[in-house]
Amino acid sequence: MAAYPQDPGAPDAPFLAFWHERHLCTLTTPRPDGSPHVVPVGVTYDAEARLARVIAHGGSTKVGNVLAAGPDGARVAVCQVDGGRWATLEGRARVRRDPDRVAEAERRYAERYGRTPSPNPERVVIEIELTRAMGRG
Repeated sequence: MAAYPQDPGAPDAPFLAFWHERHLCTLTTPRPDGSPHVVPVGVTYDAEARLARVIAHGGSTKVGNVLAAGPDGARVAVCQVDGGRWATLEGRARVRRDPDRVAEAERRYAERYGRTPSPNPERVVIEIELTRAMGRG
C-alpha cells in the first residue's frame, strides 16, 4: 500500500495549493461512544501555525463531541478529495470561543471560500493542532 505522508508544518507545494482551492471537506470527530461522526464543513489550513480551523455553531454536534473529549481535546481528522487528489489533516481539536480567534477563522474562511460567513453570535472555532498530514495534491 502506498503512503503519501506530508509534514503538516511544511507540506509540498501541490499539497498546500490544494488546500487553498475551494473544496468542501469533511470533519470526523469521535462520539462519546467512540463511533465516528462525519460531517461536511469548510476548513482552512495554516501550515505555518500547524493549525486547521473549522467555524461552527457552538451548539452543534461536532462541537459537543470535541468538548466531550475533555480538556485535552479530541483526536479528529479533516479531509478533502477531488478526483485523484486528496488530502487529510489529523490532530487534536479544541473549541475556542475567544472573539479574536473566531474572527481570524472567519477571515480565513472568507479568503478560501470567497464569501464572508453571516453573523452568528453563537459561532466558535474548532482549532486542530496538526500532528499528521497525508495526501496527493
